Amino acid sequence: QVQLVESGGGLVQAGDSLRLSCTASGRTFSTSTMGWFRQAPGKEREFVSTIDWSGGTTYYGDSVKGRFAISRDNAKNSVYLQMNSLQPEDTAVYYCAKGKPGASTAQFMNGPANVGYWGQGTQVTVSS
Repeated sequence: QVQLVESGGGLVQAGDSLRLSCTASGRTFSTSTMGWFRQAPGKEREFVSTIDWSGGTTYYGDSVKGRFAISRDNAKNSVYLQMNSLQPEDTAVYYCAKGKPGASTAQFMNGPANVGYWGQGTQVTVSS
């Protein structure tokens, strides 16, 4: 079964940056849509960003657009999320996600229904 492992979370101050990494095991990573979701206490899991197999198509949630950037390195079976200008409302557990077979970036924007595998999550905490 595919496994996704996130890293790079931590405690930072408002205005700081973090870079999250997700490394996958499995043979289908290079042709799969990937993405990131986040979940804060008491809130539903929220779409953050997604990227297609080539890295040529990306989408972002409205709350992070212009501040976050997603990328991938298929040779390393990895996907990344560069988070800049972090704000307290960005505090959440961030989850790497691999799409179900055939899932598109557009489908990821609608929610987690088309996610096939989840990482364990990495905590990001932003203080005022």
